[in-house]
Amino acid sequence: MSLLKKPVVLAAGLAVAIAALYWFWPSAEPAATGKPGAGQKQAGQRPGGPRPAGAANNPWAMPVPVRVIEAGSTDLKVQIKAIGTVTPLNTVLVQSRVAGPLQQVFFEEGQKVEAGQLLAQIDPADYKVELAQVQGQKEQNIALLKSAEQDLERFAKLKEQNTIAAQQMNAQQALVSQLKGAIKSNQAAIDAAALQLSYTQIKAPISGRLGLRAVDPGNLIQANSAEGLVTITQSSPIAVVFTIPETQLQQVRTAFRAGAALSVEAWDRAEQMQLTSGTLTTLDNQIDIATGTLKLKAEFANQNEELFPNQFVNVRLNVAVQSGAVTIPQDAVQYGAQGTYVYMIDDNNKAQIRLLKLGAVDNGLVAVEEGLKAGDKVVLEGLDRLRPDREVEVIQDAPKG
Repeated sequence: MSLLKKPVVLAAGLAVAIAALYWFWPSAEPAATGKPGAGQKQAGQRPGGPRPAGAANNPWAMPVPVRVIEAGSTDLKVQIKAIGTVTPLNTVLVQSRVAGPLQQVFFEEGQKVEAGQLLAQIDPADYKVELAQVQGQKEQNIALLKSAEQDLERFAKLKEQNTIAAQQMNAQQALVSQLKGAIKSNQAAIDAAALQLSYTQIKAPISGRLGLRAVDPGNLIQANSAEGLVTITQSSPIAVVFTIPETQLQQVRTAFRAGAALSVEAWDRAEQMQLTSGTLTTLDNQIDIATGTLKLKAEFANQNEELFPNQFVNVRLNVAVQSGAVTIPQDAVQYGAQGTYVYMIDDNNKAQIRLLKLGAVDNGLVAVEEGLKAGDKVVLEGLDRLRPDREVEVIQDAPKG
């Protein structure tokens, strides 16, 4: 067979196969049934011929099983979400104010202490000697003053009798005044020595939780050493610093100026658990021009130490309460080219698209400002196979026994 005849033979074979497939396709019905026979087309039949046998059992043509939830009406908190950092109100590096050997430590690392609690002891021997020395000087000057005052009394009597010169009387008065001044100076030196002695007992300046010890007993420490002895971090109360975009500043300032305490919620990193709640206390005095945000500070009682210094938290600032809002779960909301929408179930048990205008979000619920009313049935599960006018089968959850 020549090369020119091969395409003709292949085309003829293909035509025979198509004809056989047409005549043996199981869509033709006997004329007695009253249905169109082979080659006839039902009214409204899709192009390409009738649906193959077994289409009634096709799962893609059956009603779509879905779970629905009714749109509710509730009071919804208007919240601003942000990320924040837990910041102690006070952090202190405990330093010795005098030099000397560290004799003893009275705390455990990580311990919670109160203000004024004894933490460590510096060897006080040198400071006790210094105190005794200035006390002795004072006693010496007191004795000299007593003698000078007695001489002054005698000189006064002799002056009345004109038996001593006025110059001698004046000199004695000057000596008495000089000794009184010396005693005051001695007293100041005693106070200073006593103060230095008191510094040998290192006490907690604030209440809080201790960090790791930087110096061990037996070491010679210097006054005001940069490494210090230990740090104290105030853990109760504690603050959280967070930022909001400047576009939300007016809403916060309006609520803050109204005088009502704005509550702030601290959530964990995954936003699955609320750690604690507090109150907004401070707004920064200027917007950061680099980021267009404003810093805010909230204070938390933190009695059970739910928050830890420098911890990352998710913050929810409650600025208002929207009463009687129509709400649906956030998971039911879909996003498309025309905007946000949901599938709702109409009276004919078919799915229909509703475009929505959404509002505030609170703990998984979102307010619907336009598009739904309370009681409307919204599809929550089974969204992937839905299209407008698709028949659905609502699945009811089994009752809990």
